[in-house]
Amino acid sequence: MSRSKPQRGAKHARYARFRRLDGRHPLQRSAPRATVCYRARRRRDGEVAYFNFALAKEMGLVPESHPERLNPRLCRAILDTFALAIINEYDQRHGAPIARRDLRPHPYMATRYLQLQHPNRRGRTSGDGRSIWNGTLTHRGVTWDVSSCGTGVTRLCPATARSGRFYKSGSRRVSYGCGTAAPGEGLGAALLSETFHRNGIATERVLAVITLPGGFAINVRAGRNLLRPSHFFVHSKQGDLDTLRAVADAFCSRQIANGVWPRLRGAAQRYRFLAEQAALTFARVAATFEAEYIFCWLDWDGDNILADGGIVDYGSVRQFGLYHREYRFDDVDRFSTSLPEQRRKARAIVQNFAQIRDFLIRGRKAPLASHAHDAVLRRFDAEFEAASQRLLLYRIGLPGGIAEKLLARRRGLVERFRRAHAYFERARSARGPLAVPDGLSWNAVFSSRDLLRELPSRYRTAAVPIPAQELLAIAASSYASRSDRALRPQRRRMANELQRAYLALAGAAARAGGVSLASLLDRVTRRSAVINRFDRITGDAVELASARLTRSRRQLGRDALQEVIEGLVGHQDRRVTRPRSARAARPESPAGRRVLGALLEIVADYRHGL
Repeated sequence: MSRSKPQRGAKHARYARFRRLDGRHPLQRSAPRATVCYRARRRRDGEVAYFNFALAKEMGLVPESHPERLNPRLCRAILDTFALAIINEYDQRHGAPIARRDLRPHPYMATRYLQLQHPNRRGRTSGDGRSIWNGTLTHRGVTWDVSSCGTGVTRLCPATARSGRFYKSGSRRVSYGCGTAAPGEGLGAALLSETFHRNGIATERVLAVITLPGGFAINVRAGRNLLRPSHFFVHSKQGDLDTLRAVADAFCSRQIANGVWPRLRGAAQRYRFLAEQAALTFARVAATFEAEYIFCWLDWDGDNILADGGIVDYGSVRQFGLYHREYRFDDVDRFSTSLPEQRRKARAIVQNFAQIRDFLIRGRKAPLASHAHDAVLRRFDAEFEAASQRLLLYRIGLPGGIAEKLLARRRGLVERFRRAHAYFERARSARGPLAVPDGLSWNAVFSSRDLLRELPSRYRTAAVPIPAQELLAIAASSYASRSDRALRPQRRRMANELQRAYLALAGAAARAGGVSLASLLDRVTRRSAVINRFDRITGDAVELASARLTRSRRQLGRDALQEVIEGLVGHQDRRVTRPRSARAARPESPAGRRVLGALLEIVADYRHGL
């Protein structure tokens, strides 16, 4: 019996959902002054280097049953959808030839938002300088935004703001004026964002990396709501109530439709909830960044963070191995905020949302300073303290139920340990400040994560303090000089106090959990070994790993590259109870295993870095 041949349309039906990402986005209609739209053309010189199958399945772009391998039809769907270049002002003025068959039918938007790189502090010139939004996609009741970086320079780039000139995409004449991206950016962002995602830290995620001739790339990102605080702030600063309301309504509606917020009646209730959620979200974000040593450069413009608290734009995002509290990123003509300053900047973002709430409800904008004592700021302060304490107990390795009992009944013991722990966590090198490749730093010298990982196993045999010199040996990082390791009287006192506070907290935790101290320490030892893993990836390691992946891409081939990235991300999964499917897998090919082994060595070598 002969089989009937599949219809031509059936061959492509598996990837039909890619075609929905055609540039159309609701914000173009609801808030036209919030966007700058460009026609785009299809590029025919792209190659798919990386595709995030887990994310694509979550978004419904490919079926759940799809093998995690790139095939020719899938690559064609990815390239047809995302291998684009905008036709910008320079192209229009110079009559750049565009093949009619390559012209996309719908315009793509760049969005306006506040940005500190621009001289205009009201955001009249700033926004997406090298990105466009590909559109939205809804799957299983959840709507996603998708955007692409490296598709050409827009009129919103800092270079145009400073010079008043439009630039050709790919121009190297001025900083922030080329409109391009690099493969290493995309691969590095994929490594770090997927690591964050697996460990419960909100973030946009890399969907695909498309390489182009000349060492360029298009890096495709996705998130459930890619609006930033700066998308609100730009219209608030300019007093454009209609556009501000349209942006706020778009954000609120998406949060409700995606099931993140409850259903709220009336616009005023939504705007009040918006400010309250900003307080809770950014308090938890700031506390998490401090606890996880994540540098995200929070600042007054609300540019480098999503309005739902997710991390965005990985160009300056780093995860430190230690509490390098003096590190500052050098961004050409300014230095960034530091790790502990992010709390103050997050609070300022919340204050702006308090101003926006009243502007939206009352129709007139009061000065920002008049909201300095707003109730949402008190909510922020309280939630930051509570979140910081919860995260500290989590890092110790205490189970959640026991941790909550300690916070309810023995908060004084928690605070006592936090003070002693902070002494070692925040200690700086005697060498003082120094220049690093991308800015300035003053190295931390002790690894509190090493302490939290090793101490419970030392106490299981006998719950008594170990010698202070031994504790310093455990805690000393690769940055600690002989002077930093010296056991001075103050350091001896604090080593003893840290241990007394730890054992007192552990004893209270055992009583709260109704178990013996030995049993609790055994459980904490196992949990802390995962949470405070020895070889935790840092920004330095990500940079070196992405460079190695870029160099090895041809040798590995697409499938092995996917396996290496998945293996490295799986290795960094610090969930205490993670599903079996999340365990790190070894690549099938010998070349993939060699490269993954080399990357794991890099991660271990730079585990204390920036």
